[in-house]
Amino acid sequence: MAGYVQHKEDIIRRLRRIEGQVRGVQRMVDEDVYCIDVLTQVSAINAALQSTAVALLDEHLSCCVTEAIAAGGDQAKVKVGEASKAIARLIRT
Repeated sequence: MAGYVQHKEDIIRRLRRIEGQVRGVQRMVDEDVYCIDVLTQVSAINAALQSTAVALLDEHLSCCVTEAIAAGGDQAKVKVGEASKAIARLIRT
C-alpha cells in the first residue's frame, strides 16, 4: 500500500493544479508571451513540483519507513535506503 493513501486526494489535487499550470505555460509560449513571464511560471511549476515531492517524501517517511523500522529486519534497511536515494534525487534537482 502506498504511504500517501490517506492524503491521496490532496496529492492528486496538487498534480492537477500543476498540470493546469503547464498547460498555461504552453499557451503562453504559443501566444509569444514575454520570456521572463514564461520563466516566472516555469519557476512556479518547479516550486509546486518540489512541494509535492516533499509531501510524498514526508508520507513515505512517516508511513512506509516507520512501519519497516518497527518491523525490523532487512526491510527496514531497504526502506531507509530508498528514502535516502529519494532525498538525494530531490537535492540534485
